[in-house]
Amino acid sequence: MKNTLFKVFLITLLIWSAAGPVDAAEGQTVATKPRPVDLSIKGEEKAVLTQAPFVPPPITRQHATKVIVQLEVIEATRRLADGVEYVFWTFGGDVPGSFIRVREGDLVEFHLLNHPTSKMPHNIDLHAVTGPGGGATSSFTAPGHRSQFSFKALNPGLYVYHCATAPVGLHVANGMYGLILVEPKEGLPRVDREYYVMQGEFYTEGRYGEEGLQAFDQRKAEDERPSYVVFNGSVGSLVGDKAIKAKVGEKVRLFVGNGGPNLISSFHVIGEIFDTVYQEGGVLPSQKQVQTTMIPAGGSAIVEFGVEVPGTYVLVDHSLFRAFNKGAVGMLKVEGPENMLVYTGKEVDAIYLGSQAEGGSEAGRKIAELEAARRKAIQGDETIAGLTKEIQIAKGKQVYLQTCFVCHQTEGQGIPEQIPPLAKSDYLMSDKDRSIRTVLQGLSGEIVVNRKTYNGVMIPMNNLSDHEIANVLTYVRNSWGNSGDAVSAEEVKRIRSELPKAVTTSFE
Repeated sequence: MKNTLFKVFLITLLIWSAAGPVDAAEGQTVATKPRPVDLSIKGEEKAVLTQAPFVPPPITRQHATKVIVQLEVIEATRRLADGVEYVFWTFGGDVPGSFIRVREGDLVEFHLLNHPTSKMPHNIDLHAVTGPGGGATSSFTAPGHRSQFSFKALNPGLYVYHCATAPVGLHVANGMYGLILVEPKEGLPRVDREYYVMQGEFYTEGRYGEEGLQAFDQRKAEDERPSYVVFNGSVGSLVGDKAIKAKVGEKVRLFVGNGGPNLISSFHVIGEIFDTVYQEGGVLPSQKQVQTTMIPAGGSAIVEFGVEVPGTYVLVDHSLFRAFNKGAVGMLKVEGPENMLVYTGKEVDAIYLGSQAEGGSEAGRKIAELEAARRKAIQGDETIAGLTKEIQIAKGKQVYLQTCFVCHQTEGQGIPEQIPPLAKSDYLMSDKDRSIRTVLQGLSGEIVVNRKTYNGVMIPMNNLSDHEIANVLTYVRNSWGNSGDAVSAEEVKRIRSELPKAVTTSFE
C-alpha cells in the first residue's frame, strides 16, 4: 500500500517553477505565475515536422516526453493551378500546414512564429488541445513576433489545427490548417506506407482555371461556392510525378483531413475499399470495408487498406464535380506483379451498340468502319485527307444528335417561323467563321436564312470542346444538301481566343 501511495504521489506531484510563456518582444515573458511540472515527463525532443504528403515516422518510445514544436507562419504567393496564383497564408510555408506527431501523454511546448513579412497577425487553434481556444488565446502573434504556450496531449486521435484569428473563415480559406496526430501510448498498428492528404477549398474572384493572380472572393465564400476544391493546397498536387506510391502487397494508411472552411468531403479511392476506417479521427477502428467516408470541415479520418494489384488508383471527393471540375483529384500509383486472380484487366474490347439512339448507333458503326479504313489507308497510302473529313462528319453527327437536333431537327430542317434550317442554308454556308462564333457565343436578334426572317435565341454551346465544335460544324456543313470544307479544331481554338471570356454564371 505504501508503495502504491508513493507512486501516486510521484505521478501527481507538481513542482512549481517561476518560468512563464514568452510573447511579444524577443525573450519577454508575459506571465510570472508558477508553472507546474509533471514528473511523468522524461527528457525532451524537437518535433519532426513534415510537409504533405509525407508524415513523421511512428513514435516508438515507451514514455512521455517534452516535445518542442516550432511552427512558422508565412504569407506567400504560390501556385493554385497551372497559370493561377494565390496569396496563401500558411503554417510552415505550404498548404496544408506541417504534419505534427506526438505521443499521448507528451507535454507539447509550442512556439508560433509570425514571419516579419506577414501582413496579418495570426494564431493557432489545435483541436488536440484541452484549454480555452485550443491554444488560440495564448498564441495571438503579430508579424515579426513569436509566442509560446504548452499543453499536455491528453487525448489520442488525429486532429485539425487552424488559425482562429478574426475573421476566422478568411484565414482558413487562405490555407491556414493542418493536422496533428496524438499517437496512442500503444501506437497504431504497423503499416508499410503512411501519407498525409488534406482537402480544402478556395474562393477566387476568377472562375476555375482563370489565369493570373487571383484574389479572395468574400461573397463566394459566404455562399459556399468555391472556385477550387483541392487536395494538399493546389490542383495537381498529387498527380503524375507527385502521386503517392506503394507496392503490391503493402498496407497503406492515409491520414485525411478536411480544412474546409465549408464543405464536407466524401473521400473515396477509386478501385479500392478501405479495410479499416477510424471515423472522425478517433483511434478505435469504427468501420470495416468502407467505400466512401465522410469527413466534416474541421475534421479528419484515418483509412487503411491493402493494395493487391498494380495500377493507378484515383483519390477523389466523390462529390464528383469537385473532383473533375474543381481539382479534388489525387493518385496512388501501385507497382508490382499482376494478380489475375484478383483483377484481370480488360479481356474484351468490342464496340457496344446501344438501342436508345438508332442514329447514334449508326454513327458509331460508321466511325469504327472509317477508323479501320484510315488505319488501312495509312499503312498503304499516305493520302488520308478525305477519310479524315468523313471521320469528322461521323463524329459530328454524334454531337449533333446529343446537342442540336432538338431545335434544328434530325434532318436539319428547323421549325417553320421559329428555328432556321441548317439544310441547304445560305446563312450557314456563306461564312464559316461566323458559324463558329455562333456556336461559341450563341445568337439573338433577326437573321435572314434562305430569304426568310427569323428572330429567335440560340444559347451558347461553349461547353463543347474545340474538336466537338469542329466535328459538328463539319457534319452540318456536309449534310442535307450542304457541301463545304471541313472545320478544324485549330480554327475553333483561334476564334475562341479572339472572343471575350465566357460569362461566369452566378453559381461559378
